Amino acid sequence: MAKYLLLKHYRGGPTPIRDVPMDQWTPDEVHNHIQYMDDFATRLEASGEYVEGQALSPDGTFVRYDGEGRPPVTDGPFAETKDLIAGWMVIDVDSYDRAVELAGELSAAPGVGGEPLHEWLELRPFLGEAPTVTE
Repeated sequence: MAKYLLLKHYRGGPTPIRDVPMDQWTPDEVHNHIQYMDDFATRLEASGEYVEGQALSPDGTFVRYDGEGRPPVTDGPFAETKDLIAGWMVIDVDSYDRAVELAGELSAAPGVGGEPLHEWLELRPFLGEAPTVTE
């Protein structure tokens, strides 16, 4: 088994086919999107492939230790994960191909009008557990 991180992006990756920001969705569309992801996670729990996942708040702050005293707090000028990462899921699967299959399925979560988002998900193996590559 190999663990992979699936990252859902607000922006930063290729533009999804249905590029309508979630803050412009109806409450039902948001609910249906989250329900799809919850159902996906429940199914993976049953198969033993789900490790954990979480949606992230858009709030966040960079903090850096800068010697004695209070650390400085800054919000830029660089891209921050609060602007990029919407949430994540960790899966533990038998192969890279299975990880790609699941990422593709999660990419079909519904958005505006209940249509699949076709959003891009970032799939990253955990360090030390390289993906199995087949040709």
